[in-house]
Amino acid sequence: MATPDLNLLVALDVLLEEGSVAGAADRLRLSPSAMSRTLARLREATGDPLLVRAGRGLVPTPRALELQERVGSLVDEGQTLLRPSKVLKLAAVERTFTMRASDGFVENFGPRLLGRLGADAPGIRLNFLQKPDKDSAPLREGRIDLETAVVEPTMGPELRTQALFRDRLIGVIGATHPLTRKKISAKHYAEARHVIVSRSGLDEDSMEGKLLPEHFKRHVACSVGDLRPR
Repeated sequence: MATPDLNLLVALDVLLEEGSVAGAADRLRLSPSAMSRTLARLREATGDPLLVRAGRGLVPTPRALELQERVGSLVDEGQTLLRPSKVLKLAAVERTFTMRASDGFVENFGPRLLGRLGADAPGIRLNFLQKPDKDSAPLREGRIDLETAVVEPTMGPELRTQALFRDRLIGVIGATHPLTRKKISAKHYAEARHVIVSRSGLDEDSMEGKLLPEHFKRHVACSVGDLRPR
């Protein structure tokens, strides 16, 4: 199997950003004819026209749109790998990082994190944003820099993840609740009236929903967005 020409990745990234053979040729310092030949090679390699004529310009095909985000990440990572290593001096860094996290994370870790930054990197500012949903689009699109979330297999390869800690869930009942007077079975648990923690109010979106057996039904009397004491 022939080794692919990885230079084509750079060309594809620029072509999709510019949407123009002439614009891509100018950025890569190639002649328009050379850029046209490169586009022809890309079409042959991917089995897709990638850019098609629409009026006086070119528009990306669905396959090109699918590749655009992935190829951009690959090129950026390759450029990072080939840069000379530099020793980062945290004390000299001046930058604002925007982080989307739950109130619980900010309350538990925010003070210590800010204390560490004040000592090691006083020029760094943190902006904490509310996390109303699980949508990772703001992170993918670069509108935020960091996000706390549950690490799941469905996360895309373009997102860098690192486990920070493991958490556990507990059920809470009143001291005089009937369930305290007998051994709790799955049947007794399901028949009880439940208060669930869910951002959307839907049972399937509850924090503990993924831990329950499939098709498990329970009596949900109420949903709340947060159960932490104030």
